[in-house]
Amino acid sequence: MKKFLSFLLIAVLVFSLVGCGAKEEPAQNNKESKQENTNQQSASNELTPEPGAKLVVWESEGPESDWIKYVAEKFKEKYGVEVTYEAVPNTDAKNKLATDGPAGVGADVFVAPHDHTGELVTSGLVQVNDVTADRVKNDFMKAAADGVTFEGQVYGYPLAIETYALFYNKDLISKAPETFEEIIEFAKKYNNPDENKYALMWDVANAYFSHSFIAGNGGYVFGNGGTNKDDIGLNSDAAVEGAKFMVSLKEILPLNSADTNYQIMDGLFSEGKAAMIINGPWAVKGYQEAGVNFGIAPLPKLPGGKHPASFSGIRSIFVSSYTKYPNAAKLFAKFATSDEMLLKRFEITKQIPPVKSLMNEDIIKNDDVVAPFLAQAQYAVPMPSIPQMGVVWEPYGAAFASMWNDGVDPKEALDNAVQTVKEAIASQE
Repeated sequence: MKKFLSFLLIAVLVFSLVGCGAKEEPAQNNKESKQENTNQQSASNELTPEPGAKLVVWESEGPESDWIKYVAEKFKEKYGVEVTYEAVPNTDAKNKLATDGPAGVGADVFVAPHDHTGELVTSGLVQVNDVTADRVKNDFMKAAADGVTFEGQVYGYPLAIETYALFYNKDLISKAPETFEEIIEFAKKYNNPDENKYALMWDVANAYFSHSFIAGNGGYVFGNGGTNKDDIGLNSDAAVEGAKFMVSLKEILPLNSADTNYQIMDGLFSEGKAAMIINGPWAVKGYQEAGVNFGIAPLPKLPGGKHPASFSGIRSIFVSSYTKYPNAAKLFAKFATSDEMLLKRFEITKQIPPVKSLMNEDIIKNDDVVAPFLAQAQYAVPMPSIPQMGVVWEPYGAAFASMWNDGVDPKEALDNAVQTVKEAIASQE
């Protein structure tokens, strides 16, 4: 128990270092407060849905869809509002809303990662969270509050804080390796490409996962805690050294990056062929249902004893600017991020609710899944949430693919990525 609490304390301290705090929202003037404004929560009355309100909600498939359907059912029971769930991956919601919203066929409420916040706001796709902003700032982890805040305004309703770690099949390797050197040694005996057996797999060309090698060695996306778009550290000397080590692991994973993608990696681990993978808490339920005898541990240490610095993220609900029922949409977002519904989300998805008080709930503090992710969280770096982050993912992922598949020198690959990012940022200005 003491060990778990120490992990928790460290994780909270780490997340508290992210970004800068949100400012208080300006109060409405007297004239506005006297007007009937269905988009605002009255100081004395509960927000109520518009007559005849119906909502469309976007959320990823899998355990998340089970949870959102549960929330929709309970919301209808309480407020009488029909909620239709549509399967849209949280990472796709931003781009889909940009086209579907103006056409009148988009979601009223949707889930997206916190690094999309800046783009969502500057593109005019989301409404301000004027319903639970104080709760977000006071009751949620600072990383969660900062992640859904842009230029002092709270926009999102945080659902879960997450990072990734090492999953290992206990039937194949009894104890989680503490270093990558141990994995390399294990691979010499275990690997069998003819049978699709590999010691370690991860989604190589996905910058979300491979960034851990860069950041663990001292590289970074944007300087000043992810807020300075003019300071890009993806091709620094430290970043290049991290990339060189990552590429050296092709010795134990001799596949094209397309053959290490998430679906293939996930499938081989479920089948008992991949002994270890790098994945997040969202995958836990699937492996349990597949009957995999697995454990979870922090990512193994890099050469020199450095810890890989995984990305951390906040999944959040946002209310669309295009909704015809803003009251109902905001009320749903508030309902979904209540303590009761967040605990239910944890129960179903194993994603950790970013509410400080909920960490003391038995369902969380006694769960074996939580401790390894919180242990890894002390080394995690939050994904930048400024709008410019949107132009990083594609060229950054392409850099990993080129150095892994085509033997492009890591320095050259990362230089190319940074140049592409700079040009994209310049085109936005």
